[in-house]
Amino acid sequence: MAVRLQLKLGAVTEQDRLPDSPDTVVVVEPAVGSVGRTKGNLYLLVTSRVANARAREATRVVADTIRNEYYYDESAGIRQCLVKVMAVANKRLAHQRDQYKLGQQADGAGPIGVAVAVVRGRELYVATVGPAEAYLIRQARLSTLPDPNRERGLPAENLEPEVWRGELNVGDSLCLVSANVVGRVGTDALKDALVTLHPQSAIEHLHARFVAADGKGSDGAVAFEASEVGATHKTRSLVPVRPAEPLAGAPDRSPIPLADSVSAGAAAMGASATRARDAAGNGFQRAIWQVQDLLPRRSPAKRRVTAATTRMETQRRAAMAVLALIAVAGVLVVGVNAFGGQRANVSGLESLDAAERSFEEAREAFEAVSGPGIDLITDDPGRALDLLNTAYVKLAEAESLGYPIGRITPLRAQALEGLDRLYGVTSVNSTSVFEFPTEKPPKLEALVRGSDGAPYVLDSANKTVWRIDIKKQKAAAIVKNGSRASGARAAAPRFLTTGGPDILALDAKNNLWRWRPANTTGKGTLVRIKVKDSSSWGDDIKDLATFVANFDAAFYKLYVVDPSEQNIMVLSPANDGSGYPVRPNPRLPTERDVSGISDLLIDGDIYAAESGEVARLIPASGWDVDAPEDTAVRPTPRYTMISSPDRPDGSSSRRNGVLYAWDAQNHRVVAFNKADGRYIEQYRLADGDETWDDLRGFVVLPAPEADAPSTMWWITSTGLHSSLLQAAEESGTASPSPSGEASPGKESTPKPDATPKP
Repeated sequence: MAVRLQLKLGAVTEQDRLPDSPDTVVVVEPAVGSVGRTKGNLYLLVTSRVANARAREATRVVADTIRNEYYYDESAGIRQCLVKVMAVANKRLAHQRDQYKLGQQADGAGPIGVAVAVVRGRELYVATVGPAEAYLIRQARLSTLPDPNRERGLPAENLEPEVWRGELNVGDSLCLVSANVVGRVGTDALKDALVTLHPQSAIEHLHARFVAADGKGSDGAVAFEASEVGATHKTRSLVPVRPAEPLAGAPDRSPIPLADSVSAGAAAMGASATRARDAAGNGFQRAIWQVQDLLPRRSPAKRRVTAATTRMETQRRAAMAVLALIAVAGVLVVGVNAFGGQRANVSGLESLDAAERSFEEAREAFEAVSGPGIDLITDDPGRALDLLNTAYVKLAEAESLGYPIGRITPLRAQALEGLDRLYGVTSVNSTSVFEFPTEKPPKLEALVRGSDGAPYVLDSANKTVWRIDIKKQKAAAIVKNGSRASGARAAAPRFLTTGGPDILALDAKNNLWRWRPANTTGKGTLVRIKVKDSSSWGDDIKDLATFVANFDAAFYKLYVVDPSEQNIMVLSPANDGSGYPVRPNPRLPTERDVSGISDLLIDGDIYAAESGEVARLIPASGWDVDAPEDTAVRPTPRYTMISSPDRPDGSSSRRNGVLYAWDAQNHRVVAFNKADGRYIEQYRLADGDETWDDLRGFVVLPAPEADAPSTMWWITSTGLHSSLLQAAEESGTASPSPSGEASPGKESTPKPDATPKP
């Protein structure tokens, strides 16, 4: 049997409305079948930020205008009609702004908000403007339709409302509510009420909570729920159509005697008068044309014949004029070049003099910092910072003016070394740990540290996840394209992360694979983890991360950065840890663009490298990183990866320790205090080593002892490398500040106090 939708309605009644509420609610459910099939049901809420009698009158005018214009306009579809009627209401309200004493914001927007929904069959159209919002509840999930723009209320200039169109399913609920109510009650209470209660009871419950929270002013709300009803459901009794009066259908005749004859005669007289007027006008035009014909005219000019000799003489003179012009232009070009060359020589000499002056000023500034018996970096860091910045800028000016680069380079290196001491820059050494063979060149993209203490890397060229045995200098494949386990075949791995004792890989078909090491010798088992509806994630996933709740039980939540959902989706595991049987839930409080997230770190809080910056997403407030002060030397940092040493159970310590971020713009690692985001220090390779130019991923390991430095593993496209995060003397230059001495104005690097569990 065919099934159709029945809408259960709920709205705030007039007797329950607050005395100062200016809102207006309109619900139209046409009883005429043709109107219902073409225009559908109309649900309208008009709100206002201002609470007074004139604002209430303004909302009623807007509501009446939208309702009347929508059902009157048959020229376009529902989407176009909604845009047109809201524009008409906006224009009418703008003309009467002074009458209703509507204030406006700095951008010209007014205080009136509109939320409108149209239901035609199973089609749903929703549009919002200003302080009015629309929420769709589908399968106990709350969505905003469309994204609200509370700043653009009516009346406004260049109003372009967005109309959302979708399909209404059985069980769906839609709520049009004032932004003032949502701000007091919250979206969680709104969702719980509409999911568990009848729409009318839900609206009454929300209004009671709004009043209990000392809500004032705008309190409008209307909601409906779609339920199924059989096609044979009888809604009303059918009544046969009868003529309204006995003479219905008869020819139109006036009941007054001779009225029809008189009206016909009047019409004939009007037509005759029109024809007479046209005839008189045509005669007048002909008279004007005859007068114009009598006016005198100028006779056409006579043709003249030019002799051939005269034409040749004219051509010869023109040729001579062209040759003379070319000669003059040549003389001018030669003169300008000669004069300009002399000026260029003069300008070149002036540039050399300016470059020499800039170089001398830079050298004098540097000698004032580190002359014989002088070390302002230790004695007066502020004065040293000003002088070294001046020297660095003057060297750049000298180079731009053409000063010999061979004389600039040594002085610039000394100035940069002094600035690094002031800015807390630590130069570290690099060691090659493992290089892949050249027979099948790899392309390493990601690096993680397993619970067995071994590094695992993702090779996109060979479509493989490798486990590297550092002692034996061997690499073994744990997951690769075509691996079989749990009755399935793996595709090419795309993302790599850890979850408690497990190594997790997400392949190109969005299948999740778990490799659990059995011991520290490299043996382990590969299993496919079932994730509900993972095939619908698409190919736009940005990152994968976990949060370990119980390390020994391998119990961890899975976080997926999904731009198509405009959120970070979190999946909770089954009680037995066998998989993720339920749909993911959004973790961020509101939907937004997450396509800029390149790396994710979860330790109870959520940190991310997003659009070149380091941010704490959960909780979002009260935490910002302090940028390094060396912007004159290394401007515009761009952070793309983050890491933090793990605890023995495999999870990061919440708000304790150091957060390390990779600056891809300046090829350095910057350390921040995880608790408050304060800048600690930064690390760069010593001796001008440029290996970090190809850094693809990095992991900072916990320090073996409380006072020992941490170790950083990092990968290039072809191999694994290691760096001990402590100061190393660079050859050919003066040694930096002692490693045990903190940089001026910076705190020393805190070290985790735990050793990783093997």
